[in-house]
Amino acid sequence: MTHDDPAHAARHRALPPVVCYPPETLTPPPLEMYRAARATAKKVAEVRIPAREARCWEAPAGTFFRLSSIEGPQVGDLNLWNARDMTERFWSGKTRALHGTHVTTGERMWSTFPYMRPMATIVTDTLDWYGIDEHGGSVHDVIGTRCDPYTHHALSGGDMYHHCCHSNLTRAVADHLGVPLQEAEPHVHDVCNIFMCTGFTRDTGQYFMKASPVRPGDYIEFFSEIDILGAMSACPGGDCSTTHSSDAAQCHPLLVEVFEPEAGALDGWEPPAINGYDRTHGRDG
Repeated sequence: MTHDDPAHAARHRALPPVVCYPPETLTPPPLEMYRAARATAKKVAEVRIPAREARCWEAPAGTFFRLSSIEGPQVGDLNLWNARDMTERFWSGKTRALHGTHVTTGERMWSTFPYMRPMATIVTDTLDWYGIDEHGGSVHDVIGTRCDPYTHHALSGGDMYHHCCHSNLTRAVADHLGVPLQEAEPHVHDVCNIFMCTGFTRDTGQYFMKASPVRPGDYIEFFSEIDILGAMSACPGGDCSTTHSSDAAQCHPLLVEVFEPEAGALDGWEPPAINGYDRTHGRDG
């Protein structure tokens, strides 16, 4: 049942939107310092992520990590944790509230309460030219959750698909930590969909995907604000033009590279402090 418009319907629809969390008062990242340090940084590690699989890597505070398309259009599901304390992890919801549904150069990956601080800053994005298209689509979204076997089972009642990004990330974390899958799975969280082109339909507000514009040579690069443990899955949907859980989609590997700046390149920089909010909520003692 749909109710008829009340008398005030048109007036309320015409009201201007108000941004909930204006980011202008946030301390801006020192991008010029980061870029100067990156210019002379040396590669110290790389991890190749096979198609339909996931891998972990570490990027200490003050280093850079680059996520690249190397063989064909491919999207990746990214998780980040504090490498010293995995209870601090990337929070897609707060990142979305502060920066919008899709992230790009100069924007930051924020961590969960009670830490709530920048974990990583985007210093370069070769797909920043895409912007927002006529359908409302853009790249590097922080609105999707990740393809997973639980939703697949709820929708189809069929057998589990074990190369969903959730499953891939779970196996990668279990292998990296040397723990059982059941212990690793709770660490896996909502992702940043790297290179994925997504948005919401205008008529129903449903999450949609379309072919990613990513091509070999495209990359997004982050500065590690804290000690990072990262994991990324090369999504079984390939460029996600038709599906995001399939053995039929054409998929490609992704590459992670870690770069270390020269000594002194970041003089004066310090990792961001844990959020200063008083957790006693005003209570004494």
